[in-house]
Amino acid sequence: MRIALVHDYLNQYGGAERVLEALCEIFPDAPIYTLLYDEAATGRVFKGREIHVSFLQKIPFARKHHRVFPLLMPLAIEQFDLSEFDIVLSNSASFAKGVITKPHTRHISYCMTPTRFLWDDSHRFIDEFKYPWPIKKLVPIFITYLRIWDKEAACRVDKFVAISDFVRARIKKYYERDAQVIYPPVSTHKYKIADKIGDYFLMVGRLVSYKRFDLAVKVFSAIKKPLKIVGDGPERKRLEKIARSASSGQAGKNIQFLGLVSDYKMPEIYSHAQAVIFPQIEDFGIVPLEAMASGRPVIAYRDGGALETIINGKTGIFFDEQTEISLAQAIGQYYQTDWDPQAIRSHALKFDKETFREKILKLLTRTG
Repeated sequence: MRIALVHDYLNQYGGAERVLEALCEIFPDAPIYTLLYDEAATGRVFKGREIHVSFLQKIPFARKHHRVFPLLMPLAIEQFDLSEFDIVLSNSASFAKGVITKPHTRHISYCMTPTRFLWDDSHRFIDEFKYPWPIKKLVPIFITYLRIWDKEAACRVDKFVAISDFVRARIKKYYERDAQVIYPPVSTHKYKIADKIGDYFLMVGRLVSYKRFDLAVKVFSAIKKPLKIVGDGPERKRLEKIARSASSGQAGKNIQFLGLVSDYKMPEIYSHAQAVIFPQIEDFGIVPLEAMASGRPVIAYRDGGALETIINGKTGIFFDEQTEISLAQAIGQYYQTDWDPQAIRSHALKFDKETFREKILKLLTRTG
């Protein structure tokens, strides 16, 4: 049985790429088909793999500015010839599900999310589109065209697999398709429980607006508790400014921006944190599970994938509104709760990479 893996674009290393890495371990001989590939930007994780790229790879600056070319991506993804494969497994948050396969080929799409900038996130995408206003006026027309293509691309998939029930509901709404849920893999073996925890709270992720790092920065500036922030992104300067303003011009002494941190150092940072703050809505959310695998609870907004991974009062605490008051109250509840690090870690082990492997192989066995 010949298997091919299809990925949107390999020009960063995030949650989707971690899933692809796990799929590569399960299927070591499967080639990868992707719109773009940047070996350095993916941390050379896929070095040595058989990787096929689209014609977009030849366009100058495309690997770093791929978001400029959404109108070319449907054409590019459809150019791949997958006729020799029995199973195509696409790992998609946008265009990878649009590959064209032969009638004898079974196409399974592991859906990270229906394309966000085309559906429920489209209005914010248009508002934040950083181009001259004449071009910006044309964006809604382009989005309408891409929505039509995206809906048609979803019809090409033989079976959808969603990363969470939250995403399954969105697949049903926008694509009118049912989906099986298989949670993404978490490398729980990398994380351990520390003998002693530190005095700081922790946030981890790309510094972008929807992740609501600003909410935590404001709260911790007010309550003067230590907060460490791991990650980088376009919001960093604004967040640092908020921290300085709240600290009367000083650089927010209790808030540390650590920038990008290697995977080698992250287990120690997780294990010594009081708790991880997670105020955003995510389709799934790997960060809470990495925290829990370290025996640390998560203080999370009650929505999205967090509802499927966090047990309120046992492995974390939910707050009901994305407001400073609601988050501050949840932090107060954290101090009033007795936490069992072993129980927290045991819960996280249910989402281990080996569980993902077993479910993917079972799925393909039924397909084959």
